[in-house]
Amino acid sequence: MALITSDVDRFQTSRPRLEAIAYRLLGSASEAEDAVQETFLRWQAADVERIEVPEAWLTKVLTNLCLNQLTSARARRETYVGRWLPEPLLGGDPMLGPADTVEQRESVSYAVLVLLERLSPNERAVYVLREAFDYPHREIADMLDITEAASQQIFHRAKKHVADGKARTEIDEAAARRIVEEFLVAATSGRTEPLVRLLTQDAVSVGDGGGKVPARAKAFEGALAVAKFLRGLFKPSDAKRAYVGGAPEIYAATANGEPAIVAVVDGRVVGITCLEVTEQGIVALRSQVNPDKLVRASEQWAAADHGNPLYIL
Repeated sequence: MALITSDVDRFQTSRPRLEAIAYRLLGSASEAEDAVQETFLRWQAADVERIEVPEAWLTKVLTNLCLNQLTSARARRETYVGRWLPEPLLGGDPMLGPADTVEQRESVSYAVLVLLERLSPNERAVYVLREAFDYPHREIADMLDITEAASQQIFHRAKKHVADGKARTEIDEAAARRIVEEFLVAATSGRTEPLVRLLTQDAVSVGDGGGKVPARAKAFEGALAVAKFLRGLFKPSDAKRAYVGGAPEIYAATANGEPAIVAVVDGRVVGITCLEVTEQGIVALRSQVNPDKLVRASEQWAAADHGNPLYIL
């Protein structure tokens, strides 16, 4: 059926919320956009006049599309080259969704998105819908065709899995910048000792190059191993500049609510490293350098002025 203008407007009003849900479920902005577009096509084909609660209908359609996508994504990631990490979103990106509560902010943090990969598709859906968007279990049960009791059980199980792996401390933007600045001073000092002092003893560093950019599949583990790796990574060289097409400019930013180091060449984001920080220090560094997962970040970056870089490699 052809949609009238008011029906299109009704969908567009729901689009930001749908995109935020899809991103949390899929960990990919491009896949989230595709899922939302497919939801619109389903809306366009539906008898809209007979849909009593459009928001619930749209959320159910989107969630089930994402569940199907997650099931197939698991098979694809078995053949993914190297370590798979979510697509990071820079601070201010509307796809990050609501950030009014601690739970909402944590649900889209890079550290938690990584943890959500351990959950089954149903666990991930229940966790996101309940924790980030505060849907009642009755509505979640209807969306997923399960009982309300099952939704509650799945949520408690998922929340425990996430809590068991979560060590993050919430940090505001000013503190995030200070952390990145301090980190860059240590990383560019040419010595490992300043870096070791910033890291926890069990710190890890991992990167996602998607087979397109060199990134070590196996994580560096332990403060000393991570510090040695970072010392070499932040050492300028003609070979590195030739590889990325110029001298990377290094900025402090936030991505998914975490302190982030953004590397930019000619206005294009070539790498984002998210720092997971606890009261004890930096516990994890996760670097996204797969160019396919930096397209949206580059577009967002180009739309704003970021001042002068903190460092040029």
